Amino acid sequence: MLNGFKDFILRGNVISMAVGLAVGAAFTAVVAGFSTAFITPLIGLATGSVGDFSAAQFSVDGAIFPYGKFLAAAIAFLITAAVLYFCVVVPMTKVQNRFTANKDQKVDIKAALRDCPRCYTEIPAIASRCAHCTSEIKPDPQAVALAGLPAQR
Repeated sequence: MLNGFKDFILRGNVISMAVGLAVGAAFTAVVAGFSTAFITPLIGLATGSVGDFSAAQFSVDGAIFPYGKFLAAAIAFLITAAVLYFCVVVPMTKVQNRFTANKDQKVDIKAALRDCPRCYTEIPAIASRCAHCTSEIKPDPQAVALAGLPAQR
């Protein structure tokens, strides 16, 4: 039982996930600090507050609602999401597209269909003989080229 747990913990993807979570927590702390130190005071100045609106609150019948803390957390979240998207997701998508674009994609040579000119049944575009009426027909040159087959005479 403990051997299975040990194998699970020492598996590469679990270790990578743990490192990713630790780095993510540290990154969140940096972004929250940046938001608290720079962005929140700037927004407070723009809205007419005294600079930091994270202490803003209102009360109803003695119950205090600290909405400024929520706004500060929402701003930190938006900054974190924007930085992750533009600095991690967009570059990784470009790298993945570059690697997948270079791979030769296999073409299904039977996917392109056409009608037999003699019996009007559906046959592959690269066929040189109809499977239904056995008539000899000329293959579609575009389908032959797309399939990478040598040209037929």
